[in-house]
Amino acid sequence: VLNTRGQIARWREAARLAGHPLDTAVQIDSGMSRFGLSETDIQALADDPRALDGLSLSLVMSHLACADDPADPANAAQRDRFVTLADRLPRAPRSLAASSGIFLGDGFHFDLVRPGVALYGVAPNRVIDNPLASCVRLDAHVLQIREVGPGDGVGYGLSFRPGRPMRIGTIAVGYADGFARRGAAAGCAWFGDIRLPVLGRISMDSMSVDLSDIPERLLRDDMAVELIGPHRTIDDVAEAGGTIGYEILTSLGRRYHRVWHTA
Repeated sequence: VLNTRGQIARWREAARLAGHPLDTAVQIDSGMSRFGLSETDIQALADDPRALDGLSLSLVMSHLACADDPADPANAAQRDRFVTLADRLPRAPRSLAASSGIFLGDGFHFDLVRPGVALYGVAPNRVIDNPLASCVRLDAHVLQIREVGPGDGVGYGLSFRPGRPMRIGTIAVGYADGFARRGAAAGCAWFGDIRLPVLGRISMDSMSVDLSDIPERLLRDDMAVELIGPHRTIDDVAEAGGTIGYEILTSLGRRYHRVWHTA
């Protein structure tokens, strides 16, 4: 995807050296001020009949800044600006909507949409549910189970002190694995239908959860608990950490054992 006139010039030279036209996608900055050709750039291309010589324009695209909020007027403003600027270029398929933009309606779809995180079941915006099921589940092993008494400290800073006897489990996931420290207070794991609140601070490689409500007969060495799955979605984890589902998915590190299942 070409975003500047300089990139277009270099791609034209590559086409000349190749001896045949090269497929070309260009991006228009329709208002996000991140990537793409400005209005001045577009007009310069429109005024120069040779500006795209040697190039086969296969896609004209842009990106929405506020698509996660369907009520934001910036969405329609960007769409209209995109159309205005794209009309100055040779006719080619157009694309504006990524995951969130798809759910804004047909008026944002043009010729091609770019679903990304929505394919994984992450919520596309603040008000519309994603009809696609989450395809990610994350379980973690409990490395150690211990009993703590009233007033005992748990974790760095001893920031959690129970007011009653508790059974806690230390699980093998921490902030190095994508679970931010700031999400501890609202964080939890699940064992079946039993919610297991996170206790104290999340460490680099581990966190502690409350196992007190699990019947003792079900406790065992190396038992697993659910961190992402049917009881707790990617978006739930993101909300607890004050972030978005995109960040959670891209932060899940290399230390996990991954198992891929077909549908």
